[in-house]
Amino acid sequence: MALAVITFLLLSTYIDNKTQEHQQSIQAISQQLASNDVSIEEMASKLAAILTASTDYQTLIIKNNSKILFNYKNNQVQPLDFGFTKRKTTSAGRLNLQVQYQLNFTTIFNFLSQLFMGIVALCVVFVFISAKLNYKLQTVIFGIISKQISNELAKINNADFITNENGNDQLLDIPALQDGIAEIRSMMTEQFKNTTSLEIEAHVDTLTGIENRNRFVQFYENNIVKDSPVKFGVLLITRCSELQTINQVHGYNSGDNYIIKVADIIKSALSTRPAGKIFRLNSSDFATILPNEQLRFAEDYAKELTLKFNDYQQVNELESVAFTGLVYFDKSKPLGELLALADTGVSVAQTQKTNSWYSQTDVNILTDNSANFGSQNWRQEIDSVLDGGRINLLVQPIQPSGRNNKVYGEILARFLNANDDMLPTATFIAMAEKLDKIIDVDRLIIETVIKEITSKNMLDSSYGINISARSINDEHFMIWLERKLLREPAAAPRLVFEISELGLQQNIKTAKRLVDMLHRVGSRVTVERFGVGLTSFKFFRDLTPDYIKMDSSYTRDIDDDKNNQYFLRLMVDLAHRLGINVLAESVESQEEKHTLEKLFIDGCQGYYVGKPSQL
Repeated sequence: MALAVITFLLLSTYIDNKTQEHQQSIQAISQQLASNDVSIEEMASKLAAILTASTDYQTLIIKNNSKILFNYKNNQVQPLDFGFTKRKTTSAGRLNLQVQYQLNFTTIFNFLSQLFMGIVALCVVFVFISAKLNYKLQTVIFGIISKQISNELAKINNADFITNENGNDQLLDIPALQDGIAEIRSMMTEQFKNTTSLEIEAHVDTLTGIENRNRFVQFYENNIVKDSPVKFGVLLITRCSELQTINQVHGYNSGDNYIIKVADIIKSALSTRPAGKIFRLNSSDFATILPNEQLRFAEDYAKELTLKFNDYQQVNELESVAFTGLVYFDKSKPLGELLALADTGVSVAQTQKTNSWYSQTDVNILTDNSANFGSQNWRQEIDSVLDGGRINLLVQPIQPSGRNNKVYGEILARFLNANDDMLPTATFIAMAEKLDKIIDVDRLIIETVIKEITSKNMLDSSYGINISARSINDEHFMIWLERKLLREPAAAPRLVFEISELGLQQNIKTAKRLVDMLHRVGSRVTVERFGVGLTSFKFFRDLTPDYIKMDSSYTRDIDDDKNNQYFLRLMVDLAHRLGINVLAESVESQEEKHTLEKLFIDGCQGYYVGKPSQL
């Protein structure tokens, strides 16, 4: 009973400490996000994404005054918390957000329950062993006395029967005692394995085998903040810039292999610095700590990373591999500030040479409320690309499944900096969205495509151009696009505009007006990433697009997925009844292509069918 009381007191203290630490963590993350010039809804979404990625919650609510912007509840578990994990509320710093949360301690509750049951089982075993041992001891003692009496009567000294050379072998030969010891040893070994498994699950990334963000925070607090031999050092954030593209184009298995390879490259470069530590912070970011190392020597390490990334890029025909931001630290620097500084370093590096690095030495940039340095640098780079028209166009073919099927080639835009080095496409588009430059980017792509296909007399084929959701909801862009296409009567019929299903769903009236306008000028429309939103076919019957392009999650490994085969066959049948052609993207193998053709797909796109080439 006393043991249970002590356990619950310790558990209560542990939960209170963890909750207090998490409040500090929320404040640190809020400080990092506070300088971003975005809406309160986007800020809440980013804060929620960071918190849910790093912490296990029972409930999480983010509010702005009384308006709930994010609401999460874990319905998969019903933790027996006995009232310990009460809901906590904290303010997210300068973000003007309130965060209510209830941490999930189900794992530790289950562990304590198993441990308590193990102790009870051990007590039962000890009682059983004691009873058996007592019985055997009595039998032995009575046997000894009987033997002694017999020996005395026979006048034969047989004392050796009682003890051997060591004087205690007779007790060790008791079977019940041996069985009890073996059972206890087995239970302790099993419990140790369970504890080790929980430790690994909580602190090690399962994909790379590298310690995760939880261990990173713990390492920084224990080995840098507190008294330790580490007085200063350099923190590096390495961001895998192509993860999103590889996942979409090649599949998640290829994305995992890419992450594993980047981790191996970092570990290889780190082998000459045995004191260095590497951690995986999230899906795309690695953190490296170089203790007691000056910034100029850490830059040599960053240069080595760039060379290794360049070699890997050439072999695998990628646009880039990873970019690195560096920041010097000492014991006075809070972790949240260091992460924010390293993140701005990554943003700057992405605007320079492929796979480059950047040392963020301006520590005062975080206190400048006028602009975020990383965003400011990207704004200048995007403006430079727009002003100089530095865009490179590739085209990836869509192969028709039959002779009568009319398809097209999709235009892929790549953006160059002033040194004609390619910028990371996914990051460029994301920053253009964030900085309200995406409409200008869409205009540049459309104007360049029309100029290229008319000047090179490439009007015998059709070309697909992606348009962002923000552009199609902008009235000025829609007026500009209609006038532009009317002035290009030869090129307009050769253009197929691709818009995501989710983008069209944002405003159905606008989507219908867009499709009608494009059909009026002779162009066609593709609804890409179809199936993510599962919009009703009544909507598409009224919208009347020319193509739908199935999301890669339905076409990837379809030769082994009977459920997706059934779903896709149903979609093809319904689409064909409405006069809509169905395309498949991310086709990476002959088996996938053959299966899709049997399902009467009208066209296939992917690296197996054809890689992007210069327009």
